[in-house]
Amino acid sequence: MSKVYSKIESIAGNVISVKADGIRYGDLAQVDTSFGVSLAEVIKMDGEMVSLQVFAGSRGISTGDEVRFLGKPMQVSFSDDLLGRVFNGSGEPRDKGPSLKENMIPIGGPSFNPAKRIIPRNMVRTGIPMIDLFNTLVESQKLPIFSISGEPYNEVLARIALQAETDLIVLGGMGLKYDDYLFFKDTLEEGGALSRSILFVHTAADPVVEGLMVPDISLAVAENFALKGKNVLVLLTDMTNFADAMKEIAITQEQVPSNRGYPGDLYSQLASRYEKAVDIEGSGSITILAVTTMPGDDVTHPVPDNTGYITEGQYYLRNGRIEPFGSLSRLKQQVNDRTREDHRALMDGLIKIYASYKDALEKQSMGFQMTDWDEKLLKYGDLFENEMMDLSVNIPLEKALDNGWKILAECFEKEETGLRSNLIEKFWPEK
Repeated sequence: MSKVYSKIESIAGNVISVKADGIRYGDLAQVDTSFGVSLAEVIKMDGEMVSLQVFAGSRGISTGDEVRFLGKPMQVSFSDDLLGRVFNGSGEPRDKGPSLKENMIPIGGPSFNPAKRIIPRNMVRTGIPMIDLFNTLVESQKLPIFSISGEPYNEVLARIALQAETDLIVLGGMGLKYDDYLFFKDTLEEGGALSRSILFVHTAADPVVEGLMVPDISLAVAENFALKGKNVLVLLTDMTNFADAMKEIAITQEQVPSNRGYPGDLYSQLASRYEKAVDIEGSGSITILAVTTMPGDDVTHPVPDNTGYITEGQYYLRNGRIEPFGSLSRLKQQVNDRTREDHRALMDGLIKIYASYKDALEKQSMGFQMTDWDEKLLKYGDLFENEMMDLSVNIPLEKALDNGWKILAECFEKEETGLRSNLIEKFWPEK
C-alpha cells in the first residue's frame, strides 16, 4: 500500500521536502499537481524530513499537493524491444514509439562481483588508427575522452558507435544540444547501426535532474544485456554535465561544498558509474567510453581530476585530433602482443620519431638552420598527421600498421628508424 502525504514542507528549486516515515533512500514518489503527475526520487533523509528531486522540475507544484510514495526505486524496462529506440532521461520514449513497461529492472545497483570478473583480454576495434594502433581500447575498459567545448568529441563517439566491433551500443547523452541529439540519431540511422543501438538522451532543454538518471539507466540496461552474453559498448557524453547537475542539486540542498562547489562525494558518484565496466566470466562485457569536457582546458578541474584516478587511462582530443602525448590506454599491453608481431615496436618507433618531429618544428619556428635530418622529420610529421592522426582516416589496424611502415619508408632509410632488423626485413615495403 503506497503512502500518501498531503503537505509539502518546502520547495527549493527542483527539490521538495515532506515529513514522512518508513521511506527508503532512492524510492520513487508521485507528486499530484493541478497540471498532472510528476515523478520524484528520494535523495536525502534527515530524521522524518524527506527530500525528493522532481524530475520534471517543481514548476506548478504547491505546498498543498499530494505526494504518493511508490515503495520502489527507479526502474527501466529491459527487453530486445529496446533496440533501435530513443528514450529520455526518465526512460520514457522520445521517438514517439510505444512506452515499454514489461520486465522492469532497477537502476543504480552495485557494481559487479569482482570475483566473477575476468582479466580484460580482447581488443575493441574502432577503425581509428590513433586508438587501435597507439592506445588500443580493450573490452571491459573504462576510458574518458578529455576535451573542451568546440572539439568534435560527439563526432568521434558517433564514429566509434558505427565502426566498433561490438554486439551492442548504449548511448547516454546528458545536456545535449538538440542538434547533437539529432546528429547521433541520424548518423546511426544512416550508418545502419541504429538497430543495434539504444539511446537515452537528456537535452539541455529538459529538466536538469533528468540528466542524473542517464548513466544509471544506460548502465543498468547494458549490464542485463552483458549477462545475456552480449559485448556492450556504453558511450556517455558529457560527464561534466552530469557532475554539474549533481552540483546544482547539492547547492539546492545547502550541502557544504567541496572543491569549486562540487559535492564532497563527487569521486564516489563517478566511480560507482565507471566501475560498472566488466568482463563477465562465461558471459558478455561492458566497455565504457565517456566524454569529459574540461572547462578552460584545465585538467585539474575536479571532474577530469577525479576521473583520472578512477579510469584506466584517457584519450585527449585537441585541435580535432586524438593527441599521442597524454593519451594513454593502460590495458593496451593486454592485447598488443596478440595483434601482429610488429604492433608494439612500430607503435613505440612512430611516436618516438613524432616527438623528434615536434622538436624540429620548434627549431624551425625559432629560425635555426635546418639539417637534412630535420627536413626528413618535417616530411614525416606532415605524413603522420595527415595519414594517421586525422580523424577522417578510417582503416583497420593491419592497414594502419602497413601505413606506418609506408610513411617510414617514404622519409627515412631503414637504419634511421631504430626498429629491429628482423621486423624491417619482414615489413619494410618494397619501392
